Amino acid sequence: MTSLNAATATATVSLGLLAQPTRFLFFTGKGGVGKTSLSTAAAIALADAGRKVLLVSTDAASNLDEMLGVPLSNQAVAVPGVAGLHMLNIDPDTAAEAYRQRVLAQLESTASDDERSTVREQLSGACTTEIAAFDEFAALLASEGSASGHAFDHVVFDTAPTGHTLRLLSLPKAWTGFLAGNDRGASCLGPHSGLKMQEERFNAALAALSDPALTTVVLVTRPDPRPMQEAARTAQELRALGLAHQRLVINGVFHASHPGQDAVADAIEALGREALDTMPDALAALPRDEVPLRAFDTVGLPALRGLLGGSTASTSAALPASSFLPDHPLQAAPLAAMVDSLAAKGHGLIMVMGKGGVGKTTIAAALAVGLVQRGHAVHLTTTDPAAHVQGQLDGSLPGLKVGRIDPRAETAAYIDKIMATRGKALDDAGRALLLEDLQSPCTEEVAVFHAFSRVVNEARSAFVVLDTAPTGHSLLLMDATGAYHRQMTQQYEGSAGGKMAKHIITPLMRLQDADMTHVVIVTLPEVTPVSQAAALQDDLRRAHIEPWAWVINKSVAATGTSDPLLQARLVGEHQQAARIANGLAQRTYVLPWLPTPPVGVAALGALVAPDVVLG
Repeated sequence: MTSLNAATATATVSLGLLAQPTRFLFFTGKGGVGKTSLSTAAAIALADAGRKVLLVSTDAASNLDEMLGVPLSNQAVAVPGVAGLHMLNIDPDTAAEAYRQRVLAQLESTASDDERSTVREQLSGACTTEIAAFDEFAALLASEGSASGHAFDHVVFDTAPTGHTLRLLSLPKAWTGFLAGNDRGASCLGPHSGLKMQEERFNAALAALSDPALTTVVLVTRPDPRPMQEAARTAQELRALGLAHQRLVINGVFHASHPGQDAVADAIEALGREALDTMPDALAALPRDEVPLRAFDTVGLPALRGLLGGSTASTSAALPASSFLPDHPLQAAPLAAMVDSLAAKGHGLIMVMGKGGVGKTTIAAALAVGLVQRGHAVHLTTTDPAAHVQGQLDGSLPGLKVGRIDPRAETAAYIDKIMATRGKALDDAGRALLLEDLQSPCTEEVAVFHAFSRVVNEARSAFVVLDTAPTGHSLLLMDATGAYHRQMTQQYEGSAGGKMAKHIITPLMRLQDADMTHVVIVTLPEVTPVSQAAALQDDLRRAHIEPWAWVINKSVAATGTSDPLLQARLVGEHQQAARIANGLAQRTYVLPWLPTPPVGVAALGALVAPDVVLG
């Protein structure tokens, strides 16, 4: 990481969003736009100004610990070096177990062991994990508990990427409505008799989110059309949920150090300027702050304080001379070589995974087009609620089927199926009760899992390229897959001496089959994305799923840029590429930074055409 000089580390600039901050600040946006960096820098700035601040991560794939050098905890812990700042991570697994214990404690003393066992089983799924994490989140908004109360002047939320965050912020409204109309039971929450505390909490959370005097939503984007379009959609969806007090922060605004002297730098600046000039009306109408692209990675207190301080010129004083730059190429093959290797397998599931914003959709679409180029029929689909696959292709291609696991559509279809089968034998009262329970937000998790299972099964005889949601959301889906696997194996282990269990093949077992499933991890050549990709790989390995390859996306190393700021970032890129090659990845492929984003079938095909080499 490029070191900061003293002036850069301590200089401050005034962000409009910090002039009169509300008590709750939500930083949200597409993955990779810098939500964690900016939310953390804002929390530090507020604490440095004498406020008591709680920084909260709601992202299952949070990297706050790496940024601040403080282990993540589900209890508020002080951040050394920043007086008044505490940090809290809403850990889904820890929250789920605490939630189970609370619900079990609320059971009447007359409940039998079998009844308690039944409730614990009901609370063992991925839905309960989501609700438990939301329960912790709602407690902060409702100002309950030792971690919240009124001990802090400000609570700054570093949220998961957009799709997951929209679901989180919609839950107060969903659950208050569900509980208001359900007086008989809600299995994923536990017995209804013990839910009054949650109902009051959810109502308080909804009131806090809707109060512009209490809550500000900070939409974070980069000067790029895609994240701006997503930020605009998010702004509209949040406004529909009642979160109308919004601000915009554009992160990573780049200006060439020597205009007209470096084609790469000029192209990057031009693309950013065009994006700013043509931003959607929903964003243009918002109060706006801009943060310049920095030469350093935002890891550690000096860098985080420097993110909101100093100018591009002041940071340039700390840049390394070009003579320190490595002159050897990246040790990685082009995407075309990856497609050749995959095509030789004939069929299978290709899961493209990684942190939000690293370019998974681009890579997934390019792999699908490349496989079609080589004569294979391909189904390209996505589990990402934000779903940009069709926009990336911007057209059609014979042999390529494009789909999407749409949570709303899958939930509606699942409810119809259950009502037509399980509800068929019930009387009117029973059907009404069944339908009432199926209106629970938990049903969406189950429906999405079933759709995912169908896609996995399809890969037995064809190519399926799956563009997954950002890491945290995908890990919840993996949790559901694991829970289903355990449920099925336990169910059949006692049957006929366990013979049936030997013939069960669950979706998890197909994901663990290296001949059928190839997990491709995508990252940017920067410290945080690589660390998060490594953590994702560890999680997959614990589930006995071995990643097949890594892709380094948006590499500047092959462009030959001479811009000082870009060259400073290039040093870090080579460090991360070496880190990947020396022990993290079995196979490494690279896609260079491109002056024109690869949108459309023709542009994607050019990336993966046979015999393509890096420039």
